Amino acid sequence: MAQSPDKPSAKKLHIKTFGCQMNAYDSERMAEALQPAGFQLTAQMAEADLVILNTCHIREKAAEKVYSELGRVRLAKEARKAQGRDTMIAVAGCVAQAEGREIIARAPVVDIVVGPQSYHRLGQLVAEAASTGKRSVETEFPAEDKFAELPARPAGKRQVSAFVTVQEGCDKFCSFCVVPYTRGAEYSRTPGEIVAEVERLAARGVREVTLLGQNVNAYHGDGPDGAAWSLASLLRRLAGIPSIERLRFTTSHPHDMDDGLIDLFGEEPKLMPYLHLPFQAGSDRILAAMNRKHTADDYETLVAKIRQARPDIALSTDIIVGFPGETERDFEETLALAGRVRFAQAYSFKYSARPGTPAAKLEDQVPEPAKKERLASLQALLEESRRSFDRQTVGRRLPVLFEGKGRKPGQIAGRSPYLQAVYVDAPEGLIGNIAEVDISAAGPNSLTGVIDSGFEWREPVQAAL
Repeated sequence: MAQSPDKPSAKKLHIKTFGCQMNAYDSERMAEALQPAGFQLTAQMAEADLVILNTCHIREKAAEKVYSELGRVRLAKEARKAQGRDTMIAVAGCVAQAEGREIIARAPVVDIVVGPQSYHRLGQLVAEAASTGKRSVETEFPAEDKFAELPARPAGKRQVSAFVTVQEGCDKFCSFCVVPYTRGAEYSRTPGEIVAEVERLAARGVREVTLLGQNVNAYHGDGPDGAAWSLASLLRRLAGIPSIERLRFTTSHPHDMDDGLIDLFGEEPKLMPYLHLPFQAGSDRILAAMNRKHTADDYETLVAKIRQARPDIALSTDIIVGFPGETERDFEETLALAGRVRFAQAYSFKYSARPGTPAAKLEDQVPEPAKKERLASLQALLEESRRSFDRQTVGRRLPVLFEGKGRKPGQIAGRSPYLQAVYVDAPEGLIGNIAEVDISAAGPNSLTGVIDSGFEWREPVQAAL
């Protein structure tokens, strides 16, 4: 069958995503933005006409990992070239934003460097590179709203859960963090934009939506009447979409947890009892050096208010050990706070300097062996706390949203309200449903259980294709 003359020929796109959930969302939107140009996703780099590395600058040696990956991409490009086919290579994301010109200088294989605020221009950048052969760097913070410039999210295969970015950037300027420099100032999308996107996702069968932002609880989108909506206001509106049954949000800053948002955990059943709330350090001296804008007591007082509103809430956090100037006493205060709060999940890291951040210039850097020892001690405590929380769910009946196949035949997998992985023996037809599950065991990283025998499942919502 002859192809329609106005339809672009199919080209293959491979995206490798590093880092956070927001990068995963960005990768999905980049793929959608390139669909009108005829690009279709492939899991195989070797067959891709365009390879995008969507990078993250948060973890240690982020740039070095990008250059290492570019070495592998170069080999794939050379193999395709030997077959008479070309491969275009783009580096996107936060490393691209921070080191755009250096990437072009150090990696001749790269055709396009594009920052996270400009990926809506990918189609244009790819077309220009293909027609002129010129390499480009697009890392300015554009005046236009990239979300308004992106195409509406197209219909596709049915999803059960989805991410939606509602806020980007950060104005807090923690001394260790590159986000204000790579993502820019705090910016919130309008509620109307977000509601329309979530409604379209709901039509595709999505049952759970996680709202994303570098500082998501600072959300302040302009409503139709010109008044700013808070995150609590936005969540209440999204809870009114009938087929959306679960709502989550991440990542939050303690400074922006207002009473309205805290109260919503006790008032809105669609808002899941899980909150990621980084505290970073338990020493007030170190928190001040980090420019965190809260004390350890502020954090614990906030946790108490949240647990009063929703006693069963699962808290997760981020913690940095070995920040410049951290003493053993400072670290012991971090251990003590983590022990008192008892997190259901936590992410802990050794401090590593990020070029351009104030902390990178501080003296009294903690020796690597001390950082390694402290991290091991902290992670042992955090792991015990996590396992304890999981064990407390054994014997309980929890609603589980099933998202896909399990690890063995006849098994399906889902998530509890507390974001724990749950596995049960059940038919695949249950995927997309929420079922009551009697939790029977807690393994190292997941729960297992049995579906309530009285559960009557229904066909999941079909995608609008």
